[in-house]
Amino acid sequence: MRSRPRKPASKDPSSAVTRASVTFPTALYQALEEIARLKKVSVAWVVRDAAERYVAEQYPKLAK
Repeated sequence: MRSRPRKPASKDPSSAVTRASVTFPTALYQALEEIARLKKVSVAWVVRDAAERYVAEQYPKLAK
């Protein structure tokens, strides 16, 4: 299934976001929930942070 970019909340095209659905093994999701609880953020925030760090470390030319 291909996701479509969402319409930007503002007229600035750089603020567009894309939604993704991800399935995690139960133990990994529980770890993500615990990290989110400890940091007082959402699981989505933890996953976005991890993805941004991964791209920056593994593919620095693609990082924003």
